Amino acid sequence: MPPPARGASLEGGHMRRMVLVALLLVLVVGQLPAQSSSDDVRETVEGTIDIDQETQEERDTWASERAELEARYRTAKANIAYLTERVASEEKAVAGLTESVEEFERRMYEADLLQSSLQDTLDTIMGRLEEFVTLDLPFLTDERGRRLEVLGRELARPEVTGAEKLRRLLEALQIETEYGKAVEVDQQEIALAGAPIFVDVLRIGRVSLFWRTPDGDRAGTFDRASWEWVELPPSYGRTIGSAIEMASRIRPAQLIDLPLGRVQR
Repeated sequence: MPPPARGASLEGGHMRRMVLVALLLVLVVGQLPAQSSSDDVRETVEGTIDIDQETQEERDTWASERAELEARYRTAKANIAYLTERVASEEKAVAGLTESVEEFERRMYEADLLQSSLQDTLDTIMGRLEEFVTLDLPFLTDERGRRLEVLGRELARPEVTGAEKLRRLLEALQIETEYGKAVEVDQQEIALAGAPIFVDVLRIGRVSLFWRTPDGDRAGTFDRASWEWVELPPSYGRTIGSAIEMASRIRPAQLIDLPLGRVQR
């Protein structure tokens, strides 16, 4: 047979105690003197029963409170275990974030050092480029001057990234490099013996600059030694003219002699 329920066991025990109390009272009554009144016996029995009932009620109340406290204890214990696990997890996450922040700060510090070093390098290269253009042959002066001016402003802007500054500086260097590979003809005004004159200018890379008047009567070159435009003997006029026509693709290319060094007049 299955064991009786807890409530049934408590109720059975209570009934047994009531029966025992009643038997004891019968034995006591049987031994009382004849003159004892039945009212005293009844009061004694009822008082004993009331005390037993109150005691049982207190026990039941305590049992209920104990069960409730045990349930609350188990819940609190489970919550503590859960919170302990959460705290450990959060501490691990905080440790990971702290490590990430430290790594980020380290990279920021290194980036600042690199940015400062890169800016110094860019400024140095920019200075050398400006000096090179100043000392170079005087061709496309306005175009090259504007490019350097814009580039200098860009390199001085703090909001422009180092990578973008480097890209623009390399782009300017590339353009200057291409000038050394090209043979071009353009029309410009030069100063010849202090007097302005409009001529066709032939540029052969960065090797030499030659000029010829539109009517072909006069021709000359840019003298690096004196750093000025000079006129050559008339014998060079036809050769320079042929070179200008070949650079302009007016006539096919052919070998010609040009005075690329210092010209003796």
